[in-house]
Amino acid sequence: MSMFSKIFGGGKKQPAAPTTQESIQQLRETEEMLVKKQEFLEKKIDAEVAQAKKHGTKNKRLALHALKRKKQYEKQLNHIDGVLTTIEFQREALENASTNAEVLQVMGAAARAMKTAHNEMDVDQVHDLMEDIAEQQEVANEIAEAISNPVGFGNEVDEDELLKELEDLEQQELDKQLLDVAPTPSNLDRLPEAPSTELPAAVPAHRAKKDVDDDLADLEAWAAS
Repeated sequence: MSMFSKIFGGGKKQPAAPTTQESIQQLRETEEMLVKKQEFLEKKIDAEVAQAKKHGTKNKRLALHALKRKKQYEKQLNHIDGVLTTIEFQREALENASTNAEVLQVMGAAARAMKTAHNEMDVDQVHDLMEDIAEQQEVANEIAEAISNPVGFGNEVDEDELLKELEDLEQQELDKQLLDVAPTPSNLDRLPEAPSTELPAAVPAHRAKKDVDDDLADLEAWAAS
């Protein structure tokens, strides 16, 4: 730049630098264009290989020309591979930088919000509030314990006296059960009454034996009753 241009501010104005997102988009578009170029060159290489095979030893001149063109296409393909690698590296670097910038921006906003929230708080007030909460919790526990402890509802009753009364009731019940199963007095102490009718003077021997058997049967029946 000349001295005159420096004094009067002449010269071409530099364009504004693109944003990170604009640069990333441009790199992606360039990648897509180069990939399409690669596909085109690969088809050309395949076509030249086919031509070389077609002519073969029949027309070595045409076959050699086809192989030379194939070499040129392969050279261009290798060049595009290197460019794509560089562009991919640059695009990933820009994407990482953009991500880091967004993360830092969010973290900065969160830090400012936290600072604003803490400005409305006082540490001493927080400690006082926590002490009040603990005190009220203690009062609530005392009230709950007082309510759950009955006063004047049978505390003066002696448990030993109650146990003695329960034993007496159980003994009465046992005595009642024993009386229910005990045998009742029967006619065991009474002898059978003597027959009121007189026996015949003479009784045949077989008849006498039958009477004795009948008496024994009556006696056994009485004893079993």
